[in-house]
Amino acid sequence: MSWVFLTDELVYKLKKPVRHAFLDFSTIRKRHLYCNEELRLNARLAAETYRRVVPLCRGASGHLGLGGSGRVVDWLVEMKRLPQSDMLDERIVSGRLTAAEINKVARTLTAFYALGQAEIADGGAYLRHLTGEQRINRAILLRPELALSDIASGALVMVDSLLQRLWPRIEARILSGVIVEGHGDLRPEHVCLCQPPQIIDCLEFNRSMRIIDPYDEVNYLGLECEMLGAPWIRPLLVEALQNRLPDRPNADLLALYGGFRALLRARLCVAHLLDKPVRHPEKWRPLAIRYIRQTEREILSVRSPSIRKSTPVYGDA
Repeated sequence: MSWVFLTDELVYKLKKPVRHAFLDFSTIRKRHLYCNEELRLNARLAAETYRRVVPLCRGASGHLGLGGSGRVVDWLVEMKRLPQSDMLDERIVSGRLTAAEINKVARTLTAFYALGQAEIADGGAYLRHLTGEQRINRAILLRPELALSDIASGALVMVDSLLQRLWPRIEARILSGVIVEGHGDLRPEHVCLCQPPQIIDCLEFNRSMRIIDPYDEVNYLGLECEMLGAPWIRPLLVEALQNRLPDRPNADLLALYGGFRALLRARLCVAHLLDKPVRHPEKWRPLAIRYIRQTEREILSVRSPSIRKSTPVYGDA
């Protein structure tokens, strides 16, 4: 969706002129809008990283330049370059990570969510997102050319069934006001363990994808850390959130959140195989299978008797 240009000190992000079902960057006006949205939204968790929106101009000589005079032909987000070695995914892989550093990240997130609870109005968008994305999960993961039906169908039914059973509980959480406008794509590669921690790359192009239960979002970050080999991070994150936001979901609901997110990640992996051309074709299928197996582990961890071999019909969100 973007090109990213790296210098020694700065990063510039240029949005591609593309349109998909979930975003529209097709015009310069829209790209300018979403550059400004990216700056505004990321100021919440990475104010020291996101600097400004700058115009890309074509001067009288025909050369392109950032800022200055000439006709504006596009817009870029300017950011401070963060040290790659301090990104959370890198720290996990290299084994250079402490509980104290995770607790700092957790405190940053809990303060962010506590503030966000007073701002959200349309919590119902969260259920619409869960059900809509699960339908897309099913449509893509069961495509015959991907040959994943035997592996994915059981995981899909598990998530479907648990979502149906826990639907009233999610509705109750929405009515109680726990839903926030969060980050939207909270993964280890978006967390920098500098001082203060910087949590970058908020999902700026679709607000409905940012409407979320904070426990779902933090649990997702913990799940991704677990996939990288650090299962100890997830309970620290969830416990820290509970200390500030006491409406912790029970084990069934956390299992649903984890299973749904793992299945979504499996779908995003195999979606790369539908691109033309396919980049890194050897990577995506094995990774998707890992996420499908993680979905099964998440759901089976609660051994729910309601997980059954039928496809439920969702209620109205």
